[in-house]
Amino acid sequence: MVKGAGETFTFADGPSPIKAQPHKDPAQMLLDWLNRRPGDFITARDIRIYGPGALRNRESALRSAQILAAHGFLIPLATHKWQVVRKNLAPTL
Repeated sequence: MVKGAGETFTFADGPSPIKAQPHKDPAQMLLDWLNRRPGDFITARDIRIYGPGALRNRESALRSAQILAAHGFLIPLATHKWQVVRKNLAPTL
C-alpha cells in the first residue's frame, strides 16, 4: 500500500513492539498477595508453599517478610510467623 504525504499506517508497518513489563520487587509481590489472601496470620512456610513464584525459596520469602515488617505491614509474632496489618491506603472523607 502506498502511503501519501502525512499518512501513517502503523498497524500495517510491521509487528508492534512488545513492551517489557517492569520487574516487581519481591516485597511488593508479597504485599499484593497478602492483600488478596484471607486470614490475619502468615508463616514463612505459607509464603513458600502458597505465595508468588518468585518467593518460593527461603531467602526471598524471609527477606521480603522482613522488609514488610520494617514498613509496618507485618507484625513479628514468633520466629518466621507474622500478623498481617490491613492498612486502608485510600483517604477517608
